[in-house]
Amino acid sequence: LKVAGWPGSAARTEGAECGGADRPPNELGAMSMTLQKRLAAEIKKCGRGRIWLDPNEANEISMANSRFNIRKLIKDGLIIRKAVKMHSRSRVRKNLEAKRKGRHTGIGKRRGTREARMPTKVLWMRRQRVLRRLLRKYRQQKKIDKHIYHYFYRHAKGNAYKNKRVLVEAIHKMKAEKMKAKALAEQQEARKEKAKLQKAKKAQKKEDILRQQGEK
Repeated sequence: LKVAGWPGSAARTEGAECGGADRPPNELGAMSMTLQKRLAAEIKKCGRGRIWLDPNEANEISMANSRFNIRKLIKDGLIIRKAVKMHSRSRVRKNLEAKRKGRHTGIGKRRGTREARMPTKVLWMRRQRVLRRLLRKYRQQKKIDKHIYHYFYRHAKGNAYKNKRVLVEAIHKMKAEKMKAKALAEQQEARKEKAKLQKAKKAQKKEDILRQQGEK
């Protein structure tokens, strides 16, 4: 029963043989509250680490050896279930907000190659999905027909448009050209029709003159 490291350990050994009256100060001052903690943890449905026992009422708590007594002590406020320790994410949120602005992303903060950090394939997939979604929407809204849709779909796959703005501009340009061509075709058709009518009118007039001359 010799306690190593305590001054006068020989005297303590003799005391222990005589009945253990002389013990280290810790053992004498602090009573074992294992039972009380276990019962309180079961009653409050939490772990033993969250149970707080009032150090000023150690004698009264140590006398409680049943659930009934423990409940009474809980009611009196001598035994309390401590709140769950909060693991705050406020600093994380603050850091992420700064990162969105471009802070903390210099050369020294980067781990991995450029391709590993943001693969070009992922960027390509995102771009294609954006462009194809726009084409689908325009087709459903009848802004473009299936032929224009197919033309731009194939060109988008061929890496002709780097973003949505460029694609929209290309669509507007093509539509304007088509409308212009259609207007020109209509004008040409109108001119042809007008020339045809004039020719027919001229021929009719010539025929009338010839008929008048024949009658004379």
